[in-house]
Amino acid sequence: MSDVRVTVQRDSEREERVVTTGTTAADLFQGERSVVAARVAGELKDLAHELADGDEVEPVEITSEDGLNILRHSAAHVMAQAVQELFPEAKLGIGPPIKDGFYYDFDVEKPFHPDDLKRIEKKMQEIQKRGQKFSRRVVSDEEARAELADEPYKLELIGLKGSAADAAEGASAEVGAGELSIYDNLDAKTGELCWKDLCRGPHLPSTRAIPVFKLMRSAAAYWRGSEKNPQLQRIYGTAWPTKDELKGYLDFLAEAEKRDHRKLGAELDLFSVPEQIGSGLAVFHPKGGIVRRVMEDYSRRRHEEEGYEFVYTPHATKGKLFETSGHLDWYADGMYPPMQLDEGVDYYLKPMNCPMHNLIFDARGRSYRELPLRLFEFGTVYRYEKSGVVHGLTRARGFTQDDAHIYCTREQMADELDRTLTFVLNLLRDYGLDDFYLELSTKDPEKFVGSDEVWEEATETLRQVADKQGLPLVPDPGGAAFYGPKISVQTKDAIGRTWQMSTIQLDFNLPERFDLEYTSADGTKQRPVMIHRALFGSIERFFAVLLEHYAGAFPAWLAPVQATCIPIGDAHVPYLEEFAAEAKAQGLRLEVDASSDRMQKKIRNAQKAKVPFMILAGDEDLAAGAVSFRYRDGSQENGIPKEAALAKLRDVVERRAQV
Repeated sequence: MSDVRVTVQRDSEREERVVTTGTTAADLFQGERSVVAARVAGELKDLAHELADGDEVEPVEITSEDGLNILRHSAAHVMAQAVQELFPEAKLGIGPPIKDGFYYDFDVEKPFHPDDLKRIEKKMQEIQKRGQKFSRRVVSDEEARAELADEPYKLELIGLKGSAADAAEGASAEVGAGELSIYDNLDAKTGELCWKDLCRGPHLPSTRAIPVFKLMRSAAAYWRGSEKNPQLQRIYGTAWPTKDELKGYLDFLAEAEKRDHRKLGAELDLFSVPEQIGSGLAVFHPKGGIVRRVMEDYSRRRHEEEGYEFVYTPHATKGKLFETSGHLDWYADGMYPPMQLDEGVDYYLKPMNCPMHNLIFDARGRSYRELPLRLFEFGTVYRYEKSGVVHGLTRARGFTQDDAHIYCTREQMADELDRTLTFVLNLLRDYGLDDFYLELSTKDPEKFVGSDEVWEEATETLRQVADKQGLPLVPDPGGAAFYGPKISVQTKDAIGRTWQMSTIQLDFNLPERFDLEYTSADGTKQRPVMIHRALFGSIERFFAVLLEHYAGAFPAWLAPVQATCIPIGDAHVPYLEEFAAEAKAQGLRLEVDASSDRMQKKIRNAQKAKVPFMILAGDEDLAAGAVSFRYRDGSQENGIPKEAALAKLRDVVERRAQV
């Protein structure tokens, strides 16, 4: 045996070690039970990987992002083995780790039933306890085809190896662009083969190293995400390093389910998506309409204060406009098919407002004195989304953007971006969101227009603007639209979920494509810079985010009903109706529950409706010209004079207090 020199890297600490030939990563981290894999020379490897001279080795903890992915990928393999033991006819699709869990796709005769999932989970527990060893071996394409001859989807993936199609959903986890490998699940005692799968890995050392898991649900899924391919059955599961973490995740899901905007939308009578209209096309009911109007009205007011000018554009346009903008070249898959409104002329529902705003800018000559010109529109757009991804208001086919396009000089660009980002963040804070980080999306090398130099200038300008906010800045390589880089504001809601909110895109290209010009101070024609900015993203999606953030209990300034007036007896109804009329005259939204229900039932109804305040009145209140306040937490304040009560309501609303 000869010596092998390796470097162990732990965070910023480096340790040189001398080991013998044949030493594995497992030997290097012996006794460290939390280490489940190793990063060797920058690549993830199983603990069984033998180290070579000069290797730099970094331990991968099970709690790290890579460690969790390895845990979940291993759990996916155990699930697939369990399925094939219970359903021998099942053909294997793909089984990658995903955020907080994993899935595996199967071609089976009939959809899985919830009872099937219970059986599969029980079988997984048996496999887990057997402690089968995950063992990797490299195979040639021919060997892989021979071993997996009865797995048609695996054979297809082998054929995709190294091709552009390898980027298909989950395929890279199976074959990648390099060598092929098969993972054998070997009996812990005899070493006999129990099951095998085509996979790049890495995996945990054995099935016993999977701490806890749970199967969640099954659903239909098209093979490789294409509706042209067979429909498979997908089983979703989750796996965690500890029972407490699994319980915490399940509790989180239960809370998220209670906050689901689709569920709350129906319970609170806010909106619906009628089948007669179509998937992804919502209608707002009167109470939801109030919330939406208040959101829009406040946004309009703030935009006016910031110097924006309001414009309006149609829902459809001739296709030539989107040829000029480039959308028909780069965004056609997201657009609906054309309509023949005039003979021989294609019209499209607009997926974006920016081309029409460019025409407004270009409608007449522009002077440098008009810049920056800030055009704003609540513009409804239409984008084709596959039925499988449409999700209530958060992923819709028709929605209204609070869309702005700012035209400025090169010299104004940095200041305008800084002002825009500050405005965006402050307005989001006004709606009760305040936990942010920023994401910088840069050029997709396969999908962009314009020169590299322009992209570099735009990207660096956005980076500097983002840095000034003092917020974390996360890179998003290749995530930009085809016409320019962008900053997106990511925010966390009340239960810690991250949502993408506002986007700000810097664009040198569309002004070029539309030949936009302004007259500079020296009389020459210059090209403006264009800033795309959507603050809510879409009103529908922002509505859904706020609904889930507040769990339906909107603060009083946004609530459709700000207070419910509850009479102690029928004799007190006229008194409260008069009080509600006075409140309405002052712009407040009050209702009187004059039903025949008992008072306690009326209180429960108001609580279920998540009304911020209840106003109660009885004999003593009438005699004193007062009312009693009941708050959401059940506390009560009695004997408040009517004028003081109205002032209290006005104050809470005007301050946009989070109550």
